[in-house]
Amino acid sequence: MIIGVLKEPAHETRVSLLPEHISTLKKWNVEVFIESGAGTRAFANDEKYTEAGGIIKSRNEVIQNSDIILLINIPQQTDIENLQSKILLGVYQPLYNAALMNDFAKKGITVFSMDMLPRTTRAQSMDILSSQANIAGYKAVLTAANLFPKYFPMFMTAAGSIPPAKLLILGAGVAGLQAIATGRRLGAVVEVFDTRPAVKEEVMSLGAKFIEVEGAADASKAGGYAVEQSDDFKQRQKAKIAERIALADIVITTAQIPGKKAPILVTTSMIEAMKNGSVIIDLAAATGGNTEITKNDETVFHNGVSIVGNSNLASTMPGDASKMYGKNILNFLQLMISKEGVFNLNFEDDLVAGTCIVHDGAIKNEKIKELIK
Repeated sequence: MIIGVLKEPAHETRVSLLPEHISTLKKWNVEVFIESGAGTRAFANDEKYTEAGGIIKSRNEVIQNSDIILLINIPQQTDIENLQSKILLGVYQPLYNAALMNDFAKKGITVFSMDMLPRTTRAQSMDILSSQANIAGYKAVLTAANLFPKYFPMFMTAAGSIPPAKLLILGAGVAGLQAIATGRRLGAVVEVFDTRPAVKEEVMSLGAKFIEVEGAADASKAGGYAVEQSDDFKQRQKAKIAERIALADIVITTAQIPGKKAPILVTTSMIEAMKNGSVIIDLAAATGGNTEITKNDETVFHNGVSIVGNSNLASTMPGDASKMYGKNILNFLQLMISKEGVFNLNFEDDLVAGTCIVHDGAIKNEKIKELIK
């Protein structure tokens, strides 16, 4: 069996596998073809892959000769034409790209999208959303600190006292929890809002204050994801956020709902009530953003407030991001490749079945089937 690693598009610095991951695949009797230059932006050159046992090839050679092709982002149209009968593994947001998934089916491509992995205890070692969100939460705080025109920690100086920055985090998932930890390390006073009361203990254990709004819809059966809320709850939520955001210096938003536009949590009027020099980091920018002003991959200045739309902060740390992503991929491949290198596509496994979007010329995922009707 041959696994191929392709070079990502220009905006992406990560790579699916680093040289350090190759040795594991070699032990499984799997050959690894690497497109020349695939790891350069993650500080892994071709020589390092060769030393680890990988084989450097051109892009066309990797696609033509590999059984499984690893590519984090959606492939180019020219690549799609050559992927027939191949297995493609990456992060393709199929709930937003249902039409493209249908095209893949027509081409006879088998597609696994790691963002659809069921979020169960057994899946934790393969959960790319969590590993990459951890980095995003960390970098969100550092990005805010660079933009914020004041200190984060409190200082007592001969020239007077400097109060600590006030950080408000909307969403206490993996990114939000890491943002709490990083913000506290830098000396900020942190408040956190989340619709799930169950995360209150985690938030408080990290030294942050949990802001509660009663009456949230039960998210315990949503597999770790957020759920839609009632109109009544949204109104009370909006009032509470407006109250706290006016006092905040930094706001980090992380709220997303799978397959739907990100909920608007921060209105224009809320932003206009913030202090000049305040910063908002919107990690939900790729799905519309949590503010009314967010633009994906852009920084917008409105009424003295900086609104940073960036859903791919993990790419700003390509070394560790690729390291964790590659380990997630190896753990997932273990479900389909034996230590003797024998491939077995077992749809009895809930993780394999849940992640497989297209196989045998058909859409396998029921939610996506509904979207293309």
